Amino acid sequence: MSKGNVEQIKIQSQGLRGTLAEEFANADAFLSGAAKTLIKFHGSYQQEDRDARKKADRSRDDKEYQFMLRTKLPAGQLSPAQYLVHDDLASRFANNTLRITTRQDFQLHGVIKGNLRDTIRELNALLVTTFGACGDVVRNVMACPAPTSDPQRKAVQDFAFQMSEELLPRSKAYHQIWLDGEALIDDEHDPLYGRTYLPRKFKIAIAFPGDNCVDIYTNDVGLVALFDEQNTLIGYNILAGGGMGMTHNNEETYPRLADEVCFVTPEQALEVVKAIVTIHRDFGDRGNRKHARLKYILAEWGVDAFRAELQNRVNFPLQDVRPMPAFETLDHLGWFEQGDGKLFLGIPVDSGRIYNRGDYRLRDALRLLVEKFQLPVRLTAQQNILLVDIDAQDQAEIEQILAEHRVSTVEQISALRRNSLACPALPTCGLAISEAERVLPSVLADLEAVLTDLELDDEPISLRMTGCPNGCARPYVSEIGVVGRGLNKYTLFLGGSFVGTRINTQFRDLVPITEIGATLRPVFAYFRDQRFPEESFGDFCARVGLETLRNLPISEAQPQSERVLQDAGK
Repeated sequence: MSKGNVEQIKIQSQGLRGTLAEEFANADAFLSGAAKTLIKFHGSYQQEDRDARKKADRSRDDKEYQFMLRTKLPAGQLSPAQYLVHDDLASRFANNTLRITTRQDFQLHGVIKGNLRDTIRELNALLVTTFGACGDVVRNVMACPAPTSDPQRKAVQDFAFQMSEELLPRSKAYHQIWLDGEALIDDEHDPLYGRTYLPRKFKIAIAFPGDNCVDIYTNDVGLVALFDEQNTLIGYNILAGGGMGMTHNNEETYPRLADEVCFVTPEQALEVVKAIVTIHRDFGDRGNRKHARLKYILAEWGVDAFRAELQNRVNFPLQDVRPMPAFETLDHLGWFEQGDGKLFLGIPVDSGRIYNRGDYRLRDALRLLVEKFQLPVRLTAQQNILLVDIDAQDQAEIEQILAEHRVSTVEQISALRRNSLACPALPTCGLAISEAERVLPSVLADLEAVLTDLELDDEPISLRMTGCPNGCARPYVSEIGVVGRGLNKYTLFLGGSFVGTRINTQFRDLVPITEIGATLRPVFAYFRDQRFPEESFGDFCARVGLETLRNLPISEAQPQSERVLQDAGK
């Protein structure tokens, strides 16, 4: 579909309605082209089981169409009932799994067209929406999810909910199509988005000082909360222009870190964010969707010109950016005190996929724990899950339940596995050109063997793998980025910072998946022998330079096991 067609579809959609109501009333398993575009604004993508496509030649009518449905969960927060309804729907209407995204959402995969309305209605009954979870609007508003008794930190997390509500499209289409069933036409004007909404998606995150668990610099807008010595919130440093997407062999597209723009008080923050959204609305490239993100406006205008335009759109003076403490990346895994006499537990989830397989029964364990102890849930930007408000007296029983269900705790996984992410990729994502989630466990196993052999098995190294260059798992700020390039081949990137404050650089292209371990082995060995004390892997790669690393002797180690290819079909 051409870029112009997308803009025309939005203009003619009558407030994101189009023909969705009519098409979800017919017996077809698929949507028309225009409806496929509009359904994204309502939180869903039409997809196809590409594994089934490979097994036989199929006409369009024979393809196994299905829908991914994404819920919008500000700061990754769910009540016990909200978590349980997601779990129920995964069994009744989806593929028996829940998928935590890198933006603190849940995704349900494998929903067929005839079940989508009932799925949305049951979520809405518990105050969970999918509206705006996809499409050319502000997506889920992220924030550090760790619970705390500090009222100021809670206020910042609550601000994520307020911002999410304020930035929702004002169209009544969502309720009319999915909840009320009314085929009403009301082409109302949206004061923020207008008739054409945004040129592309828009991502927002809030970070606490010193904790970059939300990868703040990768967002269109980032807000870093700042506190005084009495721990009172004094305002936010505003960052703008981050984004991960790129296209292979297209130098006009690139990942970019956000710029630090200004400081605002808590009362001014929402107005500033809205003003930045309108800059994207008015100046974003509507002729080329690959060039339509806010990051290209910042890159081409520069910070000073962007700040001047922002100043013209608010009625208070923008202040200079305030000093911030250095960032760490806290994943909040393990047991922690909340400060109110209760505990929370961070549980690692491989690639965010909650499921049962054999003796490993994470999904059963989480359901049992949430039901029995009525525990609220929080999702992290690292695709993990936090169980919160735990009574200390229940800690031992919770640990026993996890052990009985063969669920690994953070102490039982490697440092590399702890710091890895992957996008879903094949078989459902229509953009994927390579495997990611399904092969990551085996790729990690082979790299773990290399690191153990080099006595680096305890070294924390961040690795992120995606099935295409769009960067959903934020691979371009990781120490090792593994980005899909073609069938079973990847581009390797090195030199990002562990704390997510530096873009990495291409190291090798078209690396077969079975040779990733052998390709990285000499780099790991050089790191072991030449690093400065306490120097991280990403900092080392950036210091010595990628040309030096490319000229290292090729490893004679055995290539990775063929199981990484076999696992793709599981």
